[in-house]
Amino acid sequence: MILALAAILAACAPAPPVTPLAASAMPAQVTGGPTPLPVRTPHPPGEVFEYIAQQGDTLPAVAAHFRSSESEVLAANPDLPDGVTTLPAGYPLRVPAYYLPLTGSPFHILPDSEVVNGPRAVGFDTQAEINSRPGFLAGMTDYANDHQRPAWEVVDIVATEYSIHPRLLLTLLEAGTGALTRPDPSSEEDLTYPLGYHNDRYRGLYRQLLWAAEMLNNGYYGWRTGTLAELELADGRLVRPDPWLNAGTAALHVLLAARFGQADFDIQTAPGGFQETYRLLWGDPFEQAIEFIPGNLQQAELALPFLPNRVWDFSGGPHATWGTALPMGALDFAPPASEGGCAASGEWIAAPAAGIVTRSEEAIVVLDLGEDGDERTGWALLFFHVGTGGRVAAGTSLEQGDQIGHPSCQGGRSTGTHFHIARKYNGEWIPAYGPLPFILAGWVAAYGGEPYEGTLTKGSKIVSASTASTAANRILYTLPGQEPTQPSN
Repeated sequence: MILALAAILAACAPAPPVTPLAASAMPAQVTGGPTPLPVRTPHPPGEVFEYIAQQGDTLPAVAAHFRSSESEVLAANPDLPDGVTTLPAGYPLRVPAYYLPLTGSPFHILPDSEVVNGPRAVGFDTQAEINSRPGFLAGMTDYANDHQRPAWEVVDIVATEYSIHPRLLLTLLEAGTGALTRPDPSSEEDLTYPLGYHNDRYRGLYRQLLWAAEMLNNGYYGWRTGTLAELELADGRLVRPDPWLNAGTAALHVLLAARFGQADFDIQTAPGGFQETYRLLWGDPFEQAIEFIPGNLQQAELALPFLPNRVWDFSGGPHATWGTALPMGALDFAPPASEGGCAASGEWIAAPAAGIVTRSEEAIVVLDLGEDGDERTGWALLFFHVGTGGRVAAGTSLEQGDQIGHPSCQGGRSTGTHFHIARKYNGEWIPAYGPLPFILAGWVAAYGGEPYEGTLTKGSKIVSASTASTAANRILYTLPGQEPTQPSN
């Protein structure tokens, strides 16, 4: 159905602008070849440019990149079907644009598939890659998730939890201190700050990678949702991302902006900068690129993540999927309790759809909704704060409604017993609101004014997220012909 829609969209593509576009308005060359990069020059407000959609683009995000509005873009593209979620890659849009100065480099550094821990990462062996190279990284260890671990395990933990391609994390370590190719560090500081990011809050391999993962996800999903409008460089100067960038490049711009002032940032984001480090290690990134977000992506049908005929509190609206980074893709649910805090609960978290449990570890369960048992391909659901007792084992095949485990306070910071649920598709986290909102048994999520605020709406019923257990934030999950029972506390 998705492929069919993509074909329909291509068939009804709008005509190109009547006035030929100037060379300075064309999208950047992404291979860094001999063709000069375009220069963005001032233009009249609302001038219409042709924009060729990239995978994962959505109408509101594209409008935001060009400082336009969704209504203006819709008016300029009357043939665009209603309700489209993600735009098919290659679809031509006419976009009214509003110029702002201080636009950064238009050069595309990496494709999205080399940033997300998705299908392109399947088969990548981090341990083998580190051990096959002479760099000092192979001999490093660090404390991560309650254990002292070799470097490859630390890299894989961050890559898995934040869903970032481990190859990108290795490239950042090489660009920072030569950790893959230099047998010896140049100083003790290279071991303390292997990314080359000198900050006492982020000492050691694990914390350096956590910092990088937060920066990358803030950039990637900030671009995906259209909220990334400008960057403040390390020297305090301001840069506005080029409207034609892809999400993967925007992710790197955010990280590089935090490390470098204007002169070095310009070098790193141009041909011969960070991409050259990648090329020396792995080859041309765009020769390996794949499309992994289809046009008009639709969420798999999901039930509520608890048992029928039970009452739960909607305790947390859209907030960070992992760590403190974007996107705001997770929701929280808590069993009603007469007392707050971290009381043990006999309530069960239940599978919203059939799938295979790909991970089951401290506080975490990941349910792959596909048939290959790999959370990097197809739809997958993350459950966090799952208690140890009764937690389903990895490798278990579940049907919709099967028990996953009990809510708890395990894992990270928690003010009370609950669980956290988030979605990803082909490794990419999906925001809880926008063109593809989180929908559970017909309940549609929406943002609030701040993280953890927000609503779930089903028809005329609206519940607002709250950590206080009251009738106003409770959801009764009923099946036709069945009466609810009182939940256990």
